[in-house]
Amino acid sequence: MPITDILAQNCKLYGQEVALVEINPGRKAIRRVTWKEYELIQPEGAAPYRREITWSIFCEKANRVANMLASRGVEQGDKVGILLMNCLEWLPIYFGILKTGALAVPLNFRYTAEEIQYCVNLSDLDVLIFGPEFIGRVEEIADNINKGRLLIYCGTGNCPSFAEDYHELTADCSSSYTDVALSDDDLAAIYFSSGTTGNPKAILHDHRSLMHACLSEQAHHGQTHDDVFLCIPPLYHTGAKMHWFGSFLVGGKGVLLKGIEPQHIFEAVSSEGCTIVWLLVPWAQDVLSALDSGKLSIANFNLEQWRLMHIGAQPVPRSLVTRWKEYFPQHDYDTNYGLSESIGPGCVHLGIENIEKVGAIGIAGFGWQTKIVGEGGTEVTPGSVGELCVKGDGVMLEYYRDPEATATALKDGWLYTGDMAQQDEDGFIFLVDRKKDLIITGGENIYPVQIEEFLHAHCRIKDVAVIGIADERLGEVSAAIIQVEEEQSLTEAEVMEFCKDLPRYKRPHKLIFADVLRNATGKIEKPKLRQMYGTEHLVETQNLS
Repeated sequence: MPITDILAQNCKLYGQEVALVEINPGRKAIRRVTWKEYELIQPEGAAPYRREITWSIFCEKANRVANMLASRGVEQGDKVGILLMNCLEWLPIYFGILKTGALAVPLNFRYTAEEIQYCVNLSDLDVLIFGPEFIGRVEEIADNINKGRLLIYCGTGNCPSFAEDYHELTADCSSSYTDVALSDDDLAAIYFSSGTTGNPKAILHDHRSLMHACLSEQAHHGQTHDDVFLCIPPLYHTGAKMHWFGSFLVGGKGVLLKGIEPQHIFEAVSSEGCTIVWLLVPWAQDVLSALDSGKLSIANFNLEQWRLMHIGAQPVPRSLVTRWKEYFPQHDYDTNYGLSESIGPGCVHLGIENIEKVGAIGIAGFGWQTKIVGEGGTEVTPGSVGELCVKGDGVMLEYYRDPEATATALKDGWLYTGDMAQQDEDGFIFLVDRKKDLIITGGENIYPVQIEEFLHAHCRIKDVAVIGIADERLGEVSAAIIQVEEEQSLTEAEVMEFCKDLPRYKRPHKLIFADVLRNATGKIEKPKLRQMYGTEHLVETQNLS
């Protein structure tokens, strides 16, 4: 069934119960909202800023979005982009899009203006809904993307002249809507990833795929209606939203926390009664550091109901889990592996009953199959390294408008992940290395080619290679190996000044001034570079992340 049916079910069963809460610790409530926005807010002076909506209002908001889009000509198969920071409007907009039969297309809020334009064109967007944080970036490209496209501003304050106002457009729309008849085979969403070149690929999913995410997540973590899910990562990413889908399936409350400080996480868990928290490795490390130093005390919070801490998006150090269990022996723990091409996390997961296998990414998830194959596509024996492949209802349909990449990734229903792995005698899968040179730092993907191309523009840089270096807190950080032009000199300060034109998360964390190794065909020998350079060879840059 289409995932929109779950929203209708939750509205019917739990209409007056809280569905979503937004907490922004860095902002104070300064006003009461109007009735048209259908949300509750704490009075002026309260801290932190908090809003909530019930399941009934969630559904009404989604219906208003659907009616607004339909009134502007959006039809089944059209594509509507979402460029918003996490907020209470995000998910009602997402489901309002799906109700019309259109495809929801979330965009990474870290994208530059050029990247936004590229993704808008690649996915054939008909509408782009964007928030106040992106006015400058969208204005920069508005003339290029506004040809037949509707730009909608969703935020407080004056609406920019090149867009239409979301609140005005939806205010007078009906709160009732007859959903377009949808089947599991109908197209539902496009998410973005990237290949080895770093150019984003548009990943096409249907309603079966979204529904599979709900079912597998709930099967893995046993969410009940009484569970409360704390969501910290960005909703544009499949990881956060698809974990929330397990709670969505049973009508459980979700809490959107706009902050990653340990104090804020504990305050949210305590005040909202959160039972499930999904973290990235650096956030968990920060919590442990705060507890170790005494800056944070478990005794100051109501945490007894917190039953599950799980981590995804990057390899998890065994030491982290050991330390976590010392502070929280009652917690269940799980590791989740997935890709946007497999509708996010869960195609492989450790399982809360298998904590003794920490270090592995786990076994095939609910409704999933896995295999590890060699270069010829034949399965390798346990202990041998090969490429991890997964198969299930959550596998993408294709890379939209990219048949060549689709043919490489999809073979006989199997998704070739590009990750190298091996399986132990018990069937548990361990990641060994990445077939692609993708760097994951704090759960965010960094594509070396993009940074290399940028640094090559410096007149004194002869050659450059960007690799991932292990980091205890972030999992990996990017290191740039820079070969300076002969008879020229270059300092780390000059390089970092040059890099200020890059988004912060793409700036190299470490610099190495050395020759760049290339093979006979001109390819950078990154495995050798990773073996050669350890922390003793690195020049620390200032912390710009």
